[in-house]
Amino acid sequence: MVDDTTRAVEPHDTPGDNILGLPVGVGADDAVRIALRRDRLLAALTLTAGAGLALAMPFALKSGAEFFLPLTTALVIAVALVPVLEWLERRRVPSPLAALMCLIAFIVVANVALAAIVVPATDFFRLLPTRLDRIQHNLAPLLDLYSNLEAYVNRALRQVASTPIRRPSTAAVAAPGSILELAATSAPALIIQVLFGILIVFFFLSGWTRLRQRTITGRTSFDGAMATARVIQDVVDDVSAYLGTITVINLMLGVVTGTALWAIGMPYPAMWGGIVALLNYIPYFGPVIGAFLLALGGLMTFSDIWVALLPAALMYGLHLIEANAITPLIVGHRLTISPLLILISLSFWGWVWGTLGALLAVPLLIIIQTVLGAAGKPDIAGFLFEHGTLVQQQRAKRGHAGSEEEDRG
Repeated sequence: MVDDTTRAVEPHDTPGDNILGLPVGVGADDAVRIALRRDRLLAALTLTAGAGLALAMPFALKSGAEFFLPLTTALVIAVALVPVLEWLERRRVPSPLAALMCLIAFIVVANVALAAIVVPATDFFRLLPTRLDRIQHNLAPLLDLYSNLEAYVNRALRQVASTPIRRPSTAAVAAPGSILELAATSAPALIIQVLFGILIVFFFLSGWTRLRQRTITGRTSFDGAMATARVIQDVVDDVSAYLGTITVINLMLGVVTGTALWAIGMPYPAMWGGIVALLNYIPYFGPVIGAFLLALGGLMTFSDIWVALLPAALMYGLHLIEANAITPLIVGHRLTISPLLILISLSFWGWVWGTLGALLAVPLLIIIQTVLGAAGKPDIAGFLFEHGTLVQQQRAKRGHAGSEEEDRG
């Protein structure tokens, strides 16, 4: 017989064995269960806050496009120019001078490219009102198919509109002679955004080396510093490799397209080649828009519908060769991106920032993928399903069943 004074004390009654500051009488299993619930509560709050931020961010980016669009464009351009900057710095060129050289070179190339496109395009499409008769003549065989519908629509319009529509008088506008003249006639807000972007590119490049060193050395551990350096280098390599490779491919496509259009007598072949090269930065949708513009230009130029549609057919045929043979051979598997992600990125950034957002869609997708690949993706599906209460209960039931079988054995 055991005396009450000598009775053994249960482990969970001892204050020293209490974990996580729980009340006396709570065992280890209860403590683990409470800790798991607390962690899941914190994870749920984090997930809710992250979902709210993700839902609000597109509207914030769209509302603040005057600030975020030039900033993002400048950062993408600056990241693409980093290899050139580092090449100049390895030849002992000071960082500010190297940044200035990169910026001037980019502005000159962009000015020449845009001048070759914008100036002739302004002069060419200014003739559109005078070429409507030729376009209508070329499209007459197709318009005859809808003559009955057109007559019905005209009768309905005559019933609705009781007064004739007055045509606005059009005044001849001289085409701008350069990009500077075009910018001078544009809205002041656009000029401010361009200057803001240029300054962002210059200051980013001039302080790139110090910024990278400060970011790496600011890590508290060696592994953290190496991971940071790897992420920075991967972002620079992937973005610059993509933009550089795609730029060379698009230039080749533009030159070949312009040469083919010159051979068939299409006016302004250099302008059309530049338009094709620029629109080819937008996957899937860019070539379709380029073919539509070439079809419109052919209808304005040639009197036969089949000859008028030949420029668009040539351009799209060359694009199919480039997209299915040349680009996969040159780019390879290193920069292969899921077509679904490209479509989502195009639709998202095109909705947020329009045409310029569509041009930035793929570089931004590369940056996001690189950062997420290094930092790790959140396991939302695992949080919602794998570690959910239902699965935990099933596992607990299986565990109890297994322990009962062992007891029986």
